[in-house]
Amino acid sequence: MKDSDLIKLNRPYESEHLLLRSLRPTDVNEDFLSWFQDDGLMRFYTNSRQTHTRESLLGNIEQGIATGTTYVFAIVDKETQACIGTIKLGPINHDHKIADLVVLIGDRRFHGRGLAVEAIRLGNAIAFQEFNIRKLFGGMFETNQSSFKAYTRAGWVEEGRLKAHYLVDGHPVDRILVACFNPEVFPELS
Repeated sequence: MKDSDLIKLNRPYESEHLLLRSLRPTDVNEDFLSWFQDDGLMRFYTNSRQTHTRESLLGNIEQGIATGTTYVFAIVDKETQACIGTIKLGPINHDHKIADLVVLIGDRRFHGRGLAVEAIRLGNAIAFQEFNIRKLFGGMFETNQSSFKAYTRAGWVEEGRLKAHYLVDGHPVDRILVACFNPEVFPELS
C-alpha cells in the first residue's frame, strides 16, 4: 500500500481539534503499533488478544478497501498533525446499509479532552455522507462507561443489552448495544 493509494473523500472531515483522513502506511509506526500492545487501551477491545504487526495491519486495511467492506481512518490532531488514533468503519453490510464504527484514541496524551466525541461525530458524517450508511451500530463492555458516554454524546443511543455476554477476569459482564441513525434516512429519530 502506498500513501498515494488513499481513499478519496468527497470533502474534508474536520472538527475544532481533529481531522479524519485515510490511514496512511507512514502512520503505522512503532508508536502506532504500541497502542495495540497496551493492556490498558486494549482491555475493552473484544479482539485485543490478536497480535498486530505493521504488515498484518496494512494487509487488513488493503483487504478491507479491496472488498469494499472495511475502511480505516486516521484521527489527526490539527495542531500537531499527528495521528492520535483510528476509526474503523465496517464491516459494511451493503445490502442493509449498516456498519460498525470503532474509535480508538491510541495516543494517551490526548485522553480526557473529549476528542473521542469529536472523532465519533466525524465518523458518523463519513459513514452517512460518503458511504450512504443508514444505521451505525456497535457495542461495548458495560464497564467501559467512558466509551458509552462518548458515543451517546456523539448522537448514539442505547438499543439494548446482551446479559453476561463477556467474561472479564472470570466474571460475566453485559454488552451494551448502541446505534446511530442517518438523519437523512430517519429524520424522526434525529
